[in-house]
Amino acid sequence: MGRAIHDSDSHGSCLVSAGLQAESPGPESTAGAGSAAAMWQLCQGLFPLARSLTGAGVRQSLDLLEQAIDGQGESDAPELQRFSVPSGTAVFDWTVPREWEVRHARLIGPDGQVVIDHANHNLHLMGYSVPIHATMSLAELAPHLHTLPVHPDWIPYRTSYYADNWGFCLTERQRRSLQDGTYQVDIDTRLFDGQMDWAEVFLPGDSDDEILISTHICHPSLANDNLSGIAVATGMINALAKRQRRLGVRFVFVPATIGAIAWLAHNQRRLGAIRHSLVLSNLGDAGPFHYKSSVSGQSALDRVFAHLSNSEPAFSSLAVMPFSPYGYDERQYNSPGIALNAGSLMRTPFGQYPQYHTSADNLDFISASALQESLELCLLAIEALQTDRIYRNLSPMGEPQLGRRGLYRAIGGDNQGQQRQLAMLWLLNQADGTHSLLDVAQRAGLSCQLLASVADELLQAGLLEAI
Repeated sequence: MGRAIHDSDSHGSCLVSAGLQAESPGPESTAGAGSAAAMWQLCQGLFPLARSLTGAGVRQSLDLLEQAIDGQGESDAPELQRFSVPSGTAVFDWTVPREWEVRHARLIGPDGQVVIDHANHNLHLMGYSVPIHATMSLAELAPHLHTLPVHPDWIPYRTSYYADNWGFCLTERQRRSLQDGTYQVDIDTRLFDGQMDWAEVFLPGDSDDEILISTHICHPSLANDNLSGIAVATGMINALAKRQRRLGVRFVFVPATIGAIAWLAHNQRRLGAIRHSLVLSNLGDAGPFHYKSSVSGQSALDRVFAHLSNSEPAFSSLAVMPFSPYGYDERQYNSPGIALNAGSLMRTPFGQYPQYHTSADNLDFISASALQESLELCLLAIEALQTDRIYRNLSPMGEPQLGRRGLYRAIGGDNQGQQRQLAMLWLLNQADGTHSLLDVAQRAGLSCQLLASVADELLQAGLLEAI
């Protein structure tokens, strides 16, 4: 499975089942139907697993991720490489936490009946709860009960990664039904010196330069904020593996924050090859797309997404947001000592939909069609980066005669032909050895795909050279 920082132990068995059913995505017979169905199937398999920063749930998730990558067994197939780092390892200013294992967690009421059971839903137990076996009154128990009064039928997602604590998460309706009396708290968890796991897939390109795609893998039973990013990244792997690549593309699946920091700490020598960086999250809901710019606000990806919102009618509602040092792992990739100028792509931004970090962020909240649309946007952006080259016009003394080279349509009238000719004229005019395809696309209001296509024709005709 590739180089390991620390060998992984056995993957264990599935911890819990969420017991939720979702409607079939039912994709129509389009070119993307296969990828839509595959991404949806991956989300269904991942949803019940009890993930956290560490533990068997992450390793089980990586097992499913490996199965979802196409072309298993082929000599040139993408390979999922798995890595781990021991608890207690210093990574920059952080320390890799202890591994967390949940055996069971229950709250038993005064009548001896189980009131809350982690086995019924992963979110019922606050993440990284320490073990506790105690009896207490409802008043003593109350500070350890977390609900959402505004949404009385939803369970909140709560964690305490770096401070010893414990708690149960339940619906407000459940909390209101609790009677006075003595309760038994039975949380059987284990915090021990184990490991933190992550995985990578690298698709090499013709050059040593790379594009970094990162998504987090640590949230349990949250479909949009976790699984959608994993699914779209996997769809990208399967699509890009079949395409020619000028730049290598490295996909990183890491626990949030500490995982990205650990990955950066162990890959400092590699960072100089990373030219573009993108973080994926919240890509399965029905909301419009939002792209959060890099810290510079001027990266190539910043320009690509701004251009796609103006040049691609299907993505005209895409909103470009300014950088903020709050959010997902783009914070780590944009930190001053790293400076990878990472952007972040979402549909509805984190925290701006009520289902965020609640049990309502389930498989009913996302759809295969939304995942497919997100995949298509990501692939357009990557294609723009892959084809962005600088050219020089080899016949710059006036406009070259395109007709005698078979490049100018003798009979006009159709819009597609006119667009191709306009793209050729723009590219020849701007190909002075300083302007890239993205520069031309932005100025001319033409798609990067179209300009890349006509650039190939002009190269074959001997009118351009690539720099």
